Amino acid sequence: MTAFFAKYKRIDWIMLVCMLMLAVTGVRFIQSAGGARASVALQELWTVHAWTAAAGLLAYLALASIDYRKLLKWCAIPFFGVSIAMLVAVLLFGSVRYGGRRWLWFFQPSEISKLAVIMLLAYVFGSRPENGEDGPQRRFGWRGALIGMAIFGVPAVLILAEPDLGTALVLVPTSFVMLLAARVWTTGLVSTLMAGLLAAGLLLGSVYVAERATVPEEKARIYRYVPLKDHQIKRLRVFLFPDTDIHGDGYNLRQARISIGSGSWWGKGFGEGLQKRLGYLPPAVSMNDFIFAVLAEESGFVGCVRLLLLFLGILIPGLRIAWTCEDDRGRLLAIGVCTLVFAHVYVNVAMSIGLMPITGLPLPFISAGRTFLIVVMAALGLVQSVAVHSNQTT
Repeated sequence: MTAFFAKYKRIDWIMLVCMLMLAVTGVRFIQSAGGARASVALQELWTVHAWTAAAGLLAYLALASIDYRKLLKWCAIPFFGVSIAMLVAVLLFGSVRYGGRRWLWFFQPSEISKLAVIMLLAYVFGSRPENGEDGPQRRFGWRGALIGMAIFGVPAVLILAEPDLGTALVLVPTSFVMLLAARVWTTGLVSTLMAGLLAAGLLLGSVYVAERATVPEEKARIYRYVPLKDHQIKRLRVFLFPDTDIHGDGYNLRQARISIGSGSWWGKGFGEGLQKRLGYLPPAVSMNDFIFAVLAEESGFVGCVRLLLLFLGILIPGLRIAWTCEDDRGRLLAIGVCTLVFAHVYVNVAMSIGLMPITGLPLPFISAGRTFLIVVMAALGLVQSVAVHSNQTT
């Protein structure tokens, strides 16, 4: 910690302050959402979030004080191996909640694997050899792309087996952005990305055509060629036709949009959200996946803008750190963490207002959840380490 305080001038204070303000906002609105719960333990969940944020701050400060290059050198590969072992263990011994086997005792290994993937990609593709006959052109060709895809593909497959599609999918943009930033087989990666977007479009189009079919046999015939499970098809159906099943599969989205719209400009005030208080926005989702709806109803459009500006206060400094860092390892590390945070924010907010299919991705710092909160704060601590140590010799 002495080295950390000696270099305090290099810390990006905007990022640190915005992170702390977001954590306080999360505690505040988890307390508000918990007020609608019958269980006293759940009503007091905001205290757990507060203590978890305090633990995350300690991890943040500790990692910021350590040279990220030493962390990547000595910890990236073992940490990745441990995360894979935990993902296997959760499939064998994990507890089942909400229809998935995702928890190992009190934490989610899938959340830890996000940081493990980022660290290993930064270490592998940031340790660039000098230009020459056997330089980066050979190392970062299609073979490098295969290595990169394997790094995020193995944990993604294990996470899909839990099943947790949302967490598995968030590894894709995070890893692809890092690989593109490392200039790993750019043409092939862009082609792969375009093919993936085309496949997603075809799946979405198939569900749309099937739902528009008036003959049951025709609908069944189309769905035979859609490689998705029933609950995934239902989520796409709700996304495409949000008003067709407002008392069934589309209920949560309907109530979330009502909550957000009823907040108007200034909101109804802290703890005064009727959708949450009356139980129209189900307590099961109001503290995690749809907590943005609670925040929007009680703080209004102004509060939503304030929240997004706080996230920009993390992302813009993070990208500035990546831009000014001359070391590829630090640059890739900062880019990966910023992409991960952005993906979570974008998907969570977009699904709450109906711009994306519903998926269980938490809103960083705001949604209740111990493992992801500590992971995202630790990840930002690594970004601060880049700011503090990137211009120092190893």
